[in-house]
Amino acid sequence: MLVETASGPTQDQVEILEYNFNKVNKHPDSTTLLLIAAEASLSEEETQKWFKQHLAQWRKSEGLPSESRSVPD
Repeated sequence: MLVETASGPTQDQVEILEYNFNKVNKHPDSTTLLLIAAEASLSEEETQKWFKQHLAQWRKSEGLPSESRSVPD
């Protein structure tokens, strides 16, 4: 079982999160979020926080507004 370090998710956990973000869904619903959290051995809150932060970083890198969902990912 993976354990989150004080500085954030482990490399293995980040790989799981990034795979799901890039290949599965940038906006997971609550059920999908729970499944991702379980797979990464993180809490739902930690997983949701990671997705929110990563989405904001992705949108910034793409030159998109930080909160708008009107542009398809």
